[in-house]
Amino acid sequence: MTAPAAPATAPSPRTGTGPAGLPGSPDLLRSVFRRHAAGVAVITAESGGRPAGFTATSLNSVSADPPLLSFTIGTGASSWPAVRDSEYLGVHILGEHQRELAGLFATSGADRFGPATAWRSGPHGVPVLDGVPAWLVCRVVARVPAGEHRVIIAEAVVGDPAGEGRPLLYHQGRFNALRD
Repeated sequence: MTAPAAPATAPSPRTGTGPAGLPGSPDLLRSVFRRHAAGVAVITAESGGRPAGFTATSLNSVSADPPLLSFTIGTGASSWPAVRDSEYLGVHILGEHQRELAGLFATSGADRFGPATAWRSGPHGVPVLDGVPAWLVCRVVARVPAGEHRVIIAEAVVGDPAGEGRPLLYHQGRFNALRD
């Protein structure tokens, strides 16, 4: 004997639930990924003698051998020209104590490398942020088109994982700390 079929219901616009789900859209993707906790990083580059950088939550480990990572950047971002033109980039893992720094690098038009930001010129001239739990300088190996973004694939060439602190997370549109 077969169980009766469940009645067909339309997805709730508020929750996005329902047997068929919601049709694919930018809003659907954003809604789902707001529920995904992501680590927070700042990507830096040097362009024309000036530092550039932005907050990224799309950082991923790609391969251990060779040591590759990836992140995405929008081609309309103010930092895109520096990332597009740089051979080397900095990748900084932020700690839970660095919410303000994450917000600064996420704010369009902000003076990201002003007096409030402790940094120095590191290997290959890449801006390296002070006080982060870990950082890498990476050589860009690919810039892959992906809609209005580019997926940057880079190989780690030097870094320091010895900083202190717990990681900063991004979840539900806010910077958060881990809870035990």
